[in-house]
Amino acid sequence: MIRTAFQYLIPAVVVFTVGLMSHASAGEELTLETVDSPGPNQSNEPLAAEFSKENAIRFLDQASLEWTQSRKCFACHTNYLYLLARPAVDSDVIAHQQVRHALEDLVETRWQESGPRWDAEVVMSAAMLALNDAATTGQLHATTRKALDRMWTVQRADGGIDWLKCGWPPMESDDAFGAAMLALAAGAAGNDYCQTPTASSGLTKLRSWLSANPAPTVHHQAMLLWADTYLGDLLTAEQREETIQRLRALQQSDGGWNLASLGDWQRADGSAQDVTSSDGYATGFVIYVLRRAEVPADDQQLQRGVTWLKANQRQSGRWYTRSLNKDSRHFISHAGSAFAVLALTECEQ
Repeated sequence: MIRTAFQYLIPAVVVFTVGLMSHASAGEELTLETVDSPGPNQSNEPLAAEFSKENAIRFLDQASLEWTQSRKCFACHTNYLYLLARPAVDSDVIAHQQVRHALEDLVETRWQESGPRWDAEVVMSAAMLALNDAATTGQLHATTRKALDRMWTVQRADGGIDWLKCGWPPMESDDAFGAAMLALAAGAAGNDYCQTPTASSGLTKLRSWLSANPAPTVHHQAMLLWADTYLGDLLTAEQREETIQRLRALQQSDGGWNLASLGDWQRADGSAQDVTSSDGYATGFVIYVLRRAEVPADDQQLQRGVTWLKANQRQSGRWYTRSLNKDSRHFISHAGSAFAVLALTECEQ
């Protein structure tokens, strides 16, 4: 997991939280100062009596703020993806402002003083700031541009990226995910940025690397499809259609999708992956990517997926996804809940 200390976080964001109570009650806006733990991700958490988008958003706020406040870091599965999902509903809330400010502070302060901890941190930060800009102001923030420009300095000469390989798929197990994130970051930054000499050169090298290193899993093929919805020329028309059909073919009989079936990852204890139980991450991710690829919202398969999401939200507001690594904390459920919200929003639910 990507972890980054930003010791100046609380002073930097106090402007947003003056006068608020120490703990938020139900319905009260959450902040870094009032948030408490959303509780563990458990497979046996009861299903919600009925779907609640408000509870889903509150869970995302709670999980991201609590992670930011207690861990003092950014992680692929929690507060990074939060910056993509939260503005799809509403960005004008304290929680979103604080998490966004924390990432800006990482780039402007932490990197200046002691540098990024990993190359992956640079790419993820640049990508999520760019995606957040695209979803909010529509303009590249100066800090985003700084992160993007630094991103190209960690790209290898062959066009790839040295990614974290912690054994935590799908996000931290191979360089192919990192290459897809590099493409997504550039694409989200927009055409004007991509035409700058630095970005243009980097994209040329990246395309060469991708040509020599095909995506090893359906998940990563879907990541490239997502990036292509911004860049427009990362995949051929045939590759786009092949990926869409592969994703369609993996829908489970209950209407959802299963994360383990999108790859061939091995569990830490050597036990078999569950490749049949639908989960929040895969269902939300696939629907979101297919919508980005202009599959209509009323498509029958997507609507079956939406029905699955609405029927499988948990009482806390989250969607459960089993870790592909080991049965422990299942933080991939945070990412899955973010993608579930994105999927439902893209389908106007």
